[in-house]
Amino acid sequence: MADAPGPGRVLLLGAGGQLGFEVERLGRSRNLDLTVMGRQELDITHRLALRSVISRGFDLVVNAAAYTAVDRAETEEGRALAVNRDGAQFVAEACQDAGAALIHISTDYVFDGRKGSPYDEDDPLSPINVYGRSKAAGEAAVRQACAQHVILRTSWVFGAHGQNFVKTMLRLGQERDEVRVVADQFGCPTPAQGLAAAILAAAGKFAEKPWGTYHCCGGERTTWFDFAKTVFAEQAVLTGAAAPALVPIATEDYPTPARRPIDTTLNCSAFQERFRQTALDWRQGLRDVLRELQAGDRLSSAGGA
Repeated sequence: MADAPGPGRVLLLGAGGQLGFEVERLGRSRNLDLTVMGRQELDITHRLALRSVISRGFDLVVNAAAYTAVDRAETEEGRALAVNRDGAQFVAEACQDAGAALIHISTDYVFDGRKGSPYDEDDPLSPINVYGRSKAAGEAAVRQACAQHVILRTSWVFGAHGQNFVKTMLRLGQERDEVRVVADQFGCPTPAQGLAAAILAAAGKFAEKPWGTYHCCGGERTTWFDFAKTVFAEQAVLTGAAAPALVPIATEDYPTPARRPIDTTLNCSAFQERFRQTALDWRQGLRDVLRELQAGDRLSSAGGA
């Protein structure tokens, strides 16, 4: 992806998460005029504090702050809605009042997974768990409150920072000889670093007023099981480590508090055409993450010697 023009003064919310980490890292490398705030610096459920900060002359706000604990949301619905619905609304209202543009991150879990083909942006929303409902409500709030917005739906995000499927698989591979992985749920893994680059590329096109909802995720559909197979295969190439035995299981054999959609493959062609981007290569992104994790392990070992 080619570098995009600078988007002006940028405020990043949710800097502590895996996506926020990558947006900050990439923004710093490009010398953007970037202010970053995690939840400790600015909780997006605090309406007045948000207004005070966003009114300080920012051209763009990237809202990567979210409640993402899918299973815990089933018993913490109030908290999920407070962050993903009300917080999104407060950010959007503050952007509208300040004249700032907004990039808001959403999820494939706003769909029920039953379509049978890749989801387009205008397909009806039908979330099947609290997390998905809270994010769908957040999208609606953004659309209503802020005219200058881009909502990016993404899926299966992973990176070297934070908690995600890749790091969980690597941990289980060290702890167990056998790992059972769901093989009948389909989606598109998305490298956080690639998504961060796409966000900044889109921001560079805001002079063209590309407002609306877009899908942006990895360009290849897979299952959790095949994703795990790829994780261990790439790890073996990198380190020579033996992979655990992987056992494919059905969703019904791995009950969780929150129901998961079966197939939330997203059609990203509108984003790619509008912002002149290529599909995100999650396999290359995975290799980059594994190399970064290995380098971090080596540095930790050297520091402790």
